[in-house]
Amino acid sequence: MELKRLIGCASGREECDLLIKNVKIFNVFTGEISAGEIALAGGKIAGIGYGYRGKSVYDGGGATAIPGLIDSHIHVESSLLSPEAFASLAAAHGTTGIVADPHEIVNVCGIEGAEYIKEAFSRLSVGGVNPIDVYLQLPSCVPATPFETSGAAIDAEETAREIGRELFFGLGEMMNYPAVISGEEETLEKLQAAQEACKPIDGHAPTVSGQLLNAYAASGIATDHESENTAECLEKIACGMFVQLRGGSSASNLKSCASAVNEFNFRRFLICSDDKNARDLMRKGHVDDALRMLVQCGIDPSHAVCMATKNVADCYGLRGKGAIAPAYDGDIVLVKDMLSFAVAAVFKAGVLTVENGKALFDDEQKYFPAAVKNTVRIRSVKADDLKLDIKSGRARAMKVRPYGLISDEEIVSVDCKDGDVILEGTSLLKIAVVERHFASGNIGLGLVKDFGLKGGAIGITVAHDSHNMVILGDNNGDMARIAAALEKAGGGMAIVQNGKEYVFPLDIAGLMSSAPADEVIEKTESLTAIARKMGVKDCYEPFMTPAFLSLAVIPALKLTDRGLFDVTKFEFTTVEVKA
Repeated sequence: MELKRLIGCASGREECDLLIKNVKIFNVFTGEISAGEIALAGGKIAGIGYGYRGKSVYDGGGATAIPGLIDSHIHVESSLLSPEAFASLAAAHGTTGIVADPHEIVNVCGIEGAEYIKEAFSRLSVGGVNPIDVYLQLPSCVPATPFETSGAAIDAEETAREIGRELFFGLGEMMNYPAVISGEEETLEKLQAAQEACKPIDGHAPTVSGQLLNAYAASGIATDHESENTAECLEKIACGMFVQLRGGSSASNLKSCASAVNEFNFRRFLICSDDKNARDLMRKGHVDDALRMLVQCGIDPSHAVCMATKNVADCYGLRGKGAIAPAYDGDIVLVKDMLSFAVAAVFKAGVLTVENGKALFDDEQKYFPAAVKNTVRIRSVKADDLKLDIKSGRARAMKVRPYGLISDEEIVSVDCKDGDVILEGTSLLKIAVVERHFASGNIGLGLVKDFGLKGGAIGITVAHDSHNMVILGDNNGDMARIAAALEKAGGGMAIVQNGKEYVFPLDIAGLMSSAPADEVIEKTESLTAIARKMGVKDCYEPFMTPAFLSLAVIPALKLTDRGLFDVTKFEFTTVEVKA
């Protein structure tokens, strides 16, 4: 009987499977750090202290033991890595669990996309243990809005059917917050289905406040990761929500929101990355990177660790997770200290999975089913298809806030010639969103201000959230070449500069690469360097910032394959401003 043996080991009567000695142990319940040893049996923690015996002994070398780190909200696809390659990098930085919303791949491939993500992770093993727990969310917004074309659609009926499956841990972020607040029936049926299945619901409520926030919270949504400042965090916590502090590659609110954390409310904060690219995962880290940043912002290290461990477990009801204490799972990270959070070793269910910065499991054998291959289908795009005639001489342009996702509307003066806007000599670029799932020929056109690119075009088949093809450029010919190059590659990232094409394929659903992490980083860095030389400003990610310009649930102006969209009014608008 496992329980009897665990108790026997905890009491010191029986020999444990593993004894981790020579460590300092952080206690999430008291905030204290004390010297001791950790005894493990059957994958669980039997006891902490001294006087235990172990069949195997691991010398922690004076490191500090903290619970395994849990990312409370992430889209694995945004790393551009296969699940296997992602796991290898994340685990090396102390991640033992992720709450994953496969929203991106499900928008392309439907439920088969989620099944792929779960299966790919589940095949990883070291010592008979899976190195990362994956709590898979059923995407709630496929498509994110009815104003774009996605590769799949999941209605309330399918949500009710799928949410009951063991495959899904909860309902993914409810981005269509206007539909929640207005009581739109289809959306409420999805929320009701999750509640009836007793599964958690993640949120997404940028700038929502007052009675509208009350309405959103009243729906039973538990979390939000879109706060921009202290006041927004505090208001959401006052409504009973958990606030996720985001340390992502495309957007981070750690610095702007850290001051909201205090001695009383720190238990209501979680850490998430949302989107983390391969380069940042390898060189900066994952959740450990957010911990370092929060401590630099003045957050008590003990509070920061709780945000990435016990708080996440409490929010989502993860039994046995988030603490180093008897009966808890043996998910333990040894760090140099609680300032640098440099990871020395990681144990998952009492098995050593990472040591000296290297994952001890094989990530080279990729699971690559037909369902996620060959997903880019477009109607041929010609230069003339990208003409944008502004007869009034005034236009709406998108201007992205530096280091963020919100794109403001700016009215600009433009000149036209031969039925097309003149970009030369301006700070404007043309943006096109090309439908890439059904070859419908839909092309949304708009303008972007102050992005900085000159002398060509860039494009990517990652375009949140329906993942059509997004292209930015200063001339129609190069933009059309991008569309053709991305179709030929089966999806990916591309640049046309001075007549030369540079393409990196994303062969998994047009979102991720099956290549090793090193190659993904090398190729994406090379493309990024070219884009920087073409003038893309440092405050913008050359490819990921454009990828969010079609996300029609983040204010204020966005572009879908069906046209320019005013998120504030939640309706289409025109590029041309009529006199």
